[in-house]
Amino acid sequence: MAVIAVFNQKGGVGKTTTTLNVAASLALLERKPMLLDLDPQAHLSLALGLRGLAGSVCASAFFRDGAPLPALIRRLRGGLKIIPGHPDLSKVDAMLGGTSGVAGRLKQALRESSGLTEHPLLIDCAPALGVLSMNALVAADRVLVPVTPDFLSMQGLGRLDIALRILEQSLRRHIERRVVLTRYDESKGLSRDALATLRQRYGDMLCETRISDDPALAESPAHGMDIFSYDSDSPGAHDYRLLTMELLSKGFFQ
Repeated sequence: MAVIAVFNQKGGVGKTTTTLNVAASLALLERKPMLLDLDPQAHLSLALGLRGLAGSVCASAFFRDGAPLPALIRRLRGGLKIIPGHPDLSKVDAMLGGTSGVAGRLKQALRESSGLTEHPLLIDCAPALGVLSMNALVAADRVLVPVTPDFLSMQGLGRLDIALRILEQSLRRHIERRVVLTRYDESKGLSRDALATLRQRYGDMLCETRISDDPALAESPAHGMDIFSYDSDSPGAHDYRLLTMELLSKGFFQ
């Protein structure tokens, strides 16, 4: 199965929300997804109710101490599994930034732990192009890019395109990606204009499914729940079901 990096260099675009709820939707379909939280804010881990964990049992231990990835897995309700994030991840750039070959460390570890990629692996990336995100992008088969319908987010998406093209030249392979529009409100001209711009610029790379600006999506993490556990009848739950089915139909997780 595929390794999917969920990435955008701009924060606040629904990156963690998308990682969480696509994985939860896959779990409901018995696809047995694995999550990897590579954001020092560890919001994905917090959204799943994981609080107060020591850095020695989180993803930071892989980069800092060489801990094997399988030893860091936590199994959660609903069939989800996660390697949690931790604030110690913020030190990785300083510790390893000048190390030769550091960007391939995660890819090599996944290759050596084949059981981790038997099912879809979704990586919640930090909103910056540093050591952590580079490890995710090098390891990834595909990239899912959430973007909100506002000027700064759209500008950030353009910069991300440039960064990915440069990385493709370095890796000598194409990085398949899909863009998903989040916090969409059909009643607002800004949302409609953003959708038209994205369709013109990205064509088939833009997901047909848009994610509604649904308050339940912001509320569910405070309860340690994905959207399906929190409010399975909400617009947000409906949208993430459709997005997951769309991505499955396109072979995105193969």
